Amino acid sequence: MTEAVTEPRVSGSLVRGSLRLPGRLRAPQPGWTAQADVIVVGSGIAGLTTALRLRQRVDRVLLVTKTVLSEGSTLWAQGGIAAALDPADSPEEHLHDTLVAGVGICDVDAVRALVTEGPRRVRELIALGAEFDTDEDGEIRLTREGGHHRDRIAHAGGDATGREISRALIAALHRVQDDPGIEVVEHALVVDLLLDAAGRACGVTLHVIGEGQRDGVGAARARAVVLATGGIGQVYAATTNPSVATGDGLAAALRAGAVVADLEFVQFHPTVLWLGPGSSGQQPLISEAVRGEGAFLVDRDGVRFMQGRHPLADLAPRDVVSRAIVERMRDTGEDHVHLDARHLGREFLEKRFPSIVARCRELGFDPATELLPVAPAQHYASGGVRTDLRGRTSVEGLYACGEVSCTGVHGANRLASNSLLEGLVFAHRIADDIAARLAAGAQPRWATLAVAAWMTCLVADSDARGRALALEDPLADRLTAAVDGASDPAVVVDRLLGVREVFDEELASSEVFRAMLAEDVARLSAGLVAP
Repeated sequence: MTEAVTEPRVSGSLVRGSLRLPGRLRAPQPGWTAQADVIVVGSGIAGLTTALRLRQRVDRVLLVTKTVLSEGSTLWAQGGIAAALDPADSPEEHLHDTLVAGVGICDVDAVRALVTEGPRRVRELIALGAEFDTDEDGEIRLTREGGHHRDRIAHAGGDATGREISRALIAALHRVQDDPGIEVVEHALVVDLLLDAAGRACGVTLHVIGEGQRDGVGAARARAVVLATGGIGQVYAATTNPSVATGDGLAAALRAGAVVADLEFVQFHPTVLWLGPGSSGQQPLISEAVRGEGAFLVDRDGVRFMQGRHPLADLAPRDVVSRAIVERMRDTGEDHVHLDARHLGREFLEKRFPSIVARCRELGFDPATELLPVAPAQHYASGGVRTDLRGRTSVEGLYACGEVSCTGVHGANRLASNSLLEGLVFAHRIADDIAARLAAGAQPRWATLAVAAWMTCLVADSDARGRALALEDPLADRLTAAVDGASDPAVVVDRLLGVREVFDEELASSEVFRAMLAEDVARLSAGLVAP
């Protein structure tokens, strides 16, 4: 595993060798504030699962998403979710296939956690309301994809697994939408992470686009932050990722000084519908499950070039298939190859892959009667913000989950349908770790995190107010240190008034001012101070 190790900051920038990264993005000063125990950024399977699990354990969760809840990459996952659900299968076999696909670079302990906890987490997802395709006996119907030696891919709606999982999780969230302990903010772009005086993550700055109680740039503070912002696909000219996959969570973590790893391991999906040389942005994916059901690749002359290339032929790991396609394109001078699914028949294709068939026909292709032109396109980032087995990053208080993270599960090449499982398994691990640490008092207490907001009662200048809200003013550091560990509002007031750089003797002795400050402290800490 290759890591980019954070080096010292100089004048608000992160210096790495000869490369200097900005410490933060240029943005207006925060004009509003919010508080929670935990902020979860992202609404795919990783973010939604983390938020729902945390709400069972902590008092207040703030879930923020760039557009609307259903617009994450999870929605676009066609193939399914991999888990050893068949009695004839085993976690050890799933482990083996994952390690082989990752070409020796996986973290074995992370993979073992994935495959052993995976079946239980999938069954819990079903109990939550996700409806997977079943056979006539009511058993989950399993299929096979590239790199797997057994049928272990559970799917829903034929080829709409991500859509069904997203639906079930959002429905579970809506069932608690009146719960004051969980709040959702949509159309909210994370600008930067907030760090306290000790360098711990204590919130985010957000740019909310729209009308409502919160609009524009604001500061949301919390005792822990979970990044579940997805991938980087839109960095590439052609990708299967939706328009929201712009890598902003990864970039924010980098600016905060987090260690990242394996960024060079970017997976290209072999079978993306080729729409011509001028087509760019999100491209239509032809799920690997189509090959799992018997479709195969051919070149312009109808030659099945994957036979003899790998023991699994057309179901070899994605990196093997993608390289084979690129080599065949180079040898033939073509800019695509073809996927042949005609022998599967119209009835089967329309039932098993309704979304793919409909999309192909919208674009002028019919997989039941003609070859589909396909070529590789960017699909998944195997690297990301480096985490341990509990989802912790190198920045205290900051966690990462899903595609934005690098748990070590995927190595150099992700095994098909392991991505949804990773988001599900590690979301539970993160939520459990945060809850345990908050209960034990390991994370910063609310009295510490709210200091910047209390400062603003003293600040009339808008620029200074913004710096205070963002915990960027040196006085915020001084006040934070003064109240660190305090939870009783009266103690907080006494300690604040004792900071002479902010409150002179006359102001500190004013009963009127003390009452005003006490009211602010009580209001802001009500329900937010750790037990």
